[in-house]
Amino acid sequence: MLELEKAQETILASIPAPKNETVPLAEAYRRIVTEKISASTDLPPFDNSAVDGYAVRSREITSATTQNPVLLQLAGKIAAGENFRGELSPGQCIRIFTGSTLPPGADAVVMQEDTQVDTNKPREVLFLDSAKPWENIRFRGEDIKRGATISTAGAKLGATQIALLAASGVAQVSSGRRPSVALLATGSELRESANASELAPGQIYESNRAALAPLIVAAGGIPSIFPIVPDDAEVTRMALSRAFAECDIVVTCGGVSVGEMDFVKSGFEELGGHLQFWKVAIKPGRPFVFGRHRDKLLFGLPGNPVSAFVTFLLLVRPALLRWQGATAVGLPASAGVLTEPFSNPDSRRHFIRVLQDTKGKVRSAGTQASHMLSSLALADGLVDMPPKTNFETGKTVQVLRWE
Repeated sequence: MLELEKAQETILASIPAPKNETVPLAEAYRRIVTEKISASTDLPPFDNSAVDGYAVRSREITSATTQNPVLLQLAGKIAAGENFRGELSPGQCIRIFTGSTLPPGADAVVMQEDTQVDTNKPREVLFLDSAKPWENIRFRGEDIKRGATISTAGAKLGATQIALLAASGVAQVSSGRRPSVALLATGSELRESANASELAPGQIYESNRAALAPLIVAAGGIPSIFPIVPDDAEVTRMALSRAFAECDIVVTCGGVSVGEMDFVKSGFEELGGHLQFWKVAIKPGRPFVFGRHRDKLLFGLPGNPVSAFVTFLLLVRPALLRWQGATAVGLPASAGVLTEPFSNPDSRRHFIRVLQDTKGKVRSAGTQASHMLSSLALADGLVDMPPKTNFETGKTVQVLRWE
């Protein structure tokens, strides 16, 4: 059995270089950038007002108070998006709004709440408070300087990163092409959940494809859900052949162990595929197959739902991200404190389903058997526990998350 890190290393070393495509920024959410992006302009692109008020020469209102206001003449108005022709002269002020360009000659903006205008004398403004030089002014380039790196190759774009790119005038990005992923479930006992009235003794509803498809989407892949594959050698081989013909990556659930009805490995090899490894030293999820078929990849997951879920997160998700050019492919983690002791007497690492509350307290999500979906549904993370280890109550642990 391979250790988890060796399995991950083997998989990532097999991922081809990303194939770039140009993506409009409006469609770039969660896409992986494959080239460094530099700002083409300063941000802000010009000195501007941070408030609605009046642009002034700060030295002219140093003595202004509510009891002794200072009077200035209104020389004009600058709405957002407009420019002021000329320069602010001594004894003058200019009406200005949030985001308006700072007029030449001004070095401060006084909030309108600190001023007073007589409706009978609209060209005169009384200032009730002083202003420090450069008060309420946002300076050109104080956020981003022109030429600065605003996204690195391998970064995933979230909503905030897209906002920065848009503000910097970026209209499109170079991104790694998203992989198409065939999703197959094997097992003669499986039935589609839509056919609820047809469930007979010995049959179960298939759930792995429903669980994995959204995880594929979250990792940037494009899932293609194939029909359930019965336990038949020829049918399995034909299903794999079709999946490899249509998709970049094939993910199967079940049929990868050593039973008489496990045909995924043999079917894959009959198609010319090369098995890189099978069996990983983790719990749940020991029977796991990884192989290559020309420039395409096979991930054979266990059939038990929790095993399929965990092995996908640890071994398939990183591959999907790297396929698109991502540099960070690990699961996000948060620290937490155990509210109960954990024990792993097994010789394999155990990824325990846990629930973490808003205060960071971590507890078991329930029974840890690999077929128990109820504890997986309750869980919001995994704790990686080394072999033959005990964790005491109060221990700080890292909770691996998938959402």
